[in-house]
Amino acid sequence: MGSPIKDSNTQVVFLKHRLNAFSELLDAIDPEDTDLADIDRMIAIVEEMDAKCREFKNREL
Repeated sequence: MGSPIKDSNTQVVFLKHRLNAFSELLDAIDPEDTDLADIDRMIAIVEEMDAKCREFKNREL
């Protein structure tokens, strides 16, 4: 694992990349072929991004 990201600009860039990747995933999904496991994985990705936002916020304190 890499070192913690402490610079706020780098944190924003990291989150933008993750959000863009998630957006591309959503665009690529065929609703007819999506199953519960796919939805669970997407929820996990959103939860990971939320956790990362909280982590970055706590580093600024």
